[in-house]
Amino acid sequence: MRRLVILGGSDGTVSAFRAARRLGLATICVDMRQDAPGVAEADEFLHVSTRDVPAVAAALRDRDGLAGLLAPGSDINLPSLVELARLLGLPCGLTDATLRASTDKLFFREVCERLGLPGPSYCADDYWAGDADLALRPPLPVIVKPVDSGSSRGITICREPGELPAAIAYAKEVSPSGRALIEELLTGEDLCAEAMLQDGRIALLGLSRRVTAPPAVVAVGHDMAPADDVLEKEVVRQLERVCADLGYRDGPLNVDLFVDGGQVTLVEMGARIGGNGLGEALGLMHGVDTVEATVRLAIGERPDLTPARRVPAHVRVLRAPTEGTLVSIDGLESLPDGAEVVMVAKPGDHVVPYTECRAKLGYVVDREPPDLDALIRIDVR
Repeated sequence: MRRLVILGGSDGTVSAFRAARRLGLATICVDMRQDAPGVAEADEFLHVSTRDVPAVAAALRDRDGLAGLLAPGSDINLPSLVELARLLGLPCGLTDATLRASTDKLFFREVCERLGLPGPSYCADDYWAGDADLALRPPLPVIVKPVDSGSSRGITICREPGELPAAIAYAKEVSPSGRALIEELLTGEDLCAEAMLQDGRIALLGLSRRVTAPPAVVAVGHDMAPADDVLEKEVVRQLERVCADLGYRDGPLNVDLFVDGGQVTLVEMGARIGGNGLGEALGLMHGVDTVEATVRLAIGERPDLTPARRVPAHVRVLRAPTEGTLVSIDGLESLPDGAEVVMVAKPGDHVVPYTECRAKLGYVVDREPPDLDALIRIDVR
């Protein structure tokens, strides 16, 4: 039987395990966490850190039927995916430049600047040298973030100079490389672009608006819908320019962007399926199983990305009301029949309020925005 290795078992991998099963592939989940959501979805569990590439390669090298590797939902495992694909002789569509742009926000900013694309003023944390009294460039307010971390971790908005040292220290603490990026705070519509690239062209695109619960910046949902043709064409133009520069021709793409007065500004990218149900939402919007298409690409096949429709799609995150032990989640049966539900927490799990993406209990994808507060009862004690 052909086997697909999925690096990581986070909530963003669950749909990929299920798609692989539909395609008749056996799956191997690689993760240090034995209780990761993807472990229960996999046919086999390899209890090894995804960052320990030699150990993963040694465990897989003599396996029969290895067909491909996949690292969905997060950029963290993309470096291991590229290295393992080379060691094991498996398909991989990521160039070195694509990998770096997906895992280094400062490099992505430099790529956009070199291509002449709109962008915020920015600098690396070493510019400040720990002195908040320096002349501020970029000008306040700014957003401080880790250069190479995701899931909305380590992000702070600073409006006063005195807030910068703590924000930079927080971002560097979360960053695997210990680096922070300071960017001018963008205004306008905060959008996410989920796309599928084929032969260097954007074959499928979905623009979604983040649903947030201020003051937190982490998204509690996404509303994806067909956008204005002029806007979509400009997003496609910029994405294709970036991908051509990076040498990325086939695969999924997840990009954060702002739109203000008709100007599109790309913020950061990941050459992988978006988390929080965005991959599934793109598929629902176009009538194409985009997660299954990504699995096919991972095993060296060419998927059919011909869209069948263009309809809205919505994602809502299931969240714990307080910290404690999850007792029950009731009311899922009241969701519409067509709703796709992905649960990543179970009764008995320790849960915390949703201040970053990895704290979710699950998510729901549907054509109408599900009112989870009215339909779902979450008991935490």
